[in-house]
Amino acid sequence: MPETNYKSPLHETVSAYPTDFWNDSCSVQELAYAIEHGAVGATSNPTIVEQVLNMERHLWEDRIHELISGNPTWSDENVMAKVSEEIALKGAELLLPVFERENGMKGRLSIQTNPSYYRNVDAMVEQAVRYDSLAPNMQIKLPATSQGIAAVEEATYLGVNINATVSFTVPQAVAVGEAVDRGLARREAEGLRTDNMTPVTTIMVGRTDDWIEVVTKRDGIIVSPQYLPWAGVAVFKKAYEIYEERGFRSRLLAAAYRHHLHWSELIGGDVILTIPSKWQKLFNSSAVEVKERINDPVAPEIIAELYDRVPDFRRAYDEDGMTIEEFDTYGATVRTLRGFVASYHELIRVIREDFMLPNPDMKQTS
Repeated sequence: MPETNYKSPLHETVSAYPTDFWNDSCSVQELAYAIEHGAVGATSNPTIVEQVLNMERHLWEDRIHELISGNPTWSDENVMAKVSEEIALKGAELLLPVFERENGMKGRLSIQTNPSYYRNVDAMVEQAVRYDSLAPNMQIKLPATSQGIAAVEEATYLGVNINATVSFTVPQAVAVGEAVDRGLARREAEGLRTDNMTPVTTIMVGRTDDWIEVVTKRDGIIVSPQYLPWAGVAVFKKAYEIYEERGFRSRLLAAAYRHHLHWSELIGGDVILTIPSKWQKLFNSSAVEVKERINDPVAPEIIAELYDRVPDFRRAYDEDGMTIEEFDTYGATVRTLRGFVASYHELIRVIREDFMLPNPDMKQTS
C-alpha cells in the first residue's frame, strides 16, 4: 500500500497549534492509545481509578493481595489509597518519556488529593507535597473551593505543580490564576525556581453544561435547546480571553467532555484538552474540520439568551459572578464534590468487599 501522511484529527490538533491534549484516564490501554495520537499528559481521580480497576483488574489483582498480606495492620482505606497512588504512578511511568523529551514542561500525570479535604487547607497542602514527591512528573489536583484556592497558592509556593479541579466558572478560573501567580511571586521573591513549573487551571466544561441544563429543568426556565451545549464553551472562551489579557501563568484546561464542541471550539488556543478515550476515538473518526476556533466568539444571541434567562449562567460567565466563598455552594461544585467523595468511598468498599473481606458465600476463584 502507498505511504500516507495522514494524521488523526487529534494529532493534527496538537501538531498544527499550541493546543495540547491529555488522556482523561490513567488506564494503561487508554493512555497508550492517547500517547500514540499525540497526548502529552493524563489525569486521575477516584472515579477514574474505580473505572481503571473495573477495566484492568487483571493488572492489579495480584498487587492488591500483595499489599494486603504485606501490611496486616492497614485499614481498607490505607490499601485503597496505596492502590490509587500506584495506578497513578503507572500512568506517570508511561508518560515519563514525554516528560523527558519535553524537558519537564509536558508529560505529567495529574493525581487528585482526597476530595473530602476540600475544607482543610493544611490537609490538602500536606497531601499535595507528598504526592509531588512520588515521581518527577506529577501534577497535583486541588479543588477550586474557597479553601482550595488558599491551598493552590500555598502548594504553588512550595513548588508543587497544581491542577485546579472542581472548577466550572470564570470567577473560579480567575481566582485560581491569581492564587497561582501569588504563589509563584512568593517563590521568586525568595530566589526559588519557577521556570520548571507548569500550573494548570481546569474548567469542567461538560459539567458546566450539565448544571445549566439541570437548573433550567428544575426552575422551569425555557431556553432554546440548541443553545445549552454552548454554556461551557462560552465560559471557557471568556476565561481564555481574561487569561490572555492578564498574562496569568497558569494554563487553562478543558475537561468533562459531552460533545465535539468541547474539542472543536477550543482548537488553536494555548490550552490543554483532557479528553476521555471514547471521545478521542469519536473525534479521530469524525469529519469535523481541524481549524482554529478558540478566538471565534460564541454567537451573541446564544450568550444573550443564556445570560438573560439563566441566573446560574450569569454567575458562571461574569468575572464577578461569585465571591470565593460562594464557590462552595455553586450547584456544579456541590454535585461534583459529592460524586468524587462517593467514588472515594466506593473504592474503599471495593477493596474491602472484593479483596479484604470477600463474601464467604461466594466461590473464590483465586
